[in-house]
Amino acid sequence: MQRKAYTPGIAALLAALLTAGCTSGSGDGGATDDSNPGDTGTASAVAEPGRYRTLPEPCGAVGQSSLDELLPGIRQITDEEQREKAYEGEATVTYDTDRKVGCQWKVDAQQATDHLLVDFERVVSYDNAVSDESQAEQLFAEKEAAAHLPEPTATESVTVGSTPSGASSTAPSGSPSPSGSTSPSASASASPTDLQPRVLEEVGDEAFLDDELSSSGSTAKQRTVTVAFRTSNVIVTIEYAEQPATVGVVPDSKEMQDRARKLASQLADSLSD
Repeated sequence: MQRKAYTPGIAALLAALLTAGCTSGSGDGGATDDSNPGDTGTASAVAEPGRYRTLPEPCGAVGQSSLDELLPGIRQITDEEQREKAYEGEATVTYDTDRKVGCQWKVDAQQATDHLLVDFERVVSYDNAVSDESQAEQLFAEKEAAAHLPEPTATESVTVGSTPSGASSTAPSGSPSPSGSTSPSASASASPTDLQPRVLEEVGDEAFLDDELSSSGSTAKQRTVTVAFRTSNVIVTIEYAEQPATVGVVPDSKEMQDRARKLASQLADSLSD
């Protein structure tokens, strides 16, 4: 019987199919469908996590001596139980204590009502290409922009008590504080340009201070000093407000700013420990 010829073309086709089968993924160590040519198999770099993984207990973050200074009326509370409760403060509502916590204190005294709020926020980036700290930098920049700080003015001679050119309507006042611990002459040592809202250089990685005086003319004016700072991926905000009991009395700007900045420095140092 005559045998059929074995053509070279069929042999070449079988060889090509065999080669393709051997080079395809084996299922255990083969390349994935989305692999790119030339991929060595190394994973893309992931941004480092932030320095802080937890937050402090907010109501315990401010010491008693600091509260005595910030809330002068707290020592005037005669009822021991009420005074102890005032020192303890009240935790703010939060749904994730690993990400955001806060505490507030309020003391009504004969001379004035003082309020203190301390807020801690731990920033976490959900983008592998963006670090927690970089995300915190962006959020802090947005927070600073929202404060609408005035542009820094050139160094100039300013008469105490006058309003510097370009200063905001919330320019700090030199009136004495209801607490009685600062006299008018004490505020006179700082010019209005020194007390206006501004960037702070000495607290945390970056910081700013805002100072607002309510414009209400029918009641005693309330001053609110805000100091916010960032340390790595944690943003801390301090709001310190005082409203005198007497119409016409204006809370002292320098005194309140000094107290808020001192507390900010203490909190920044405690985070660094």
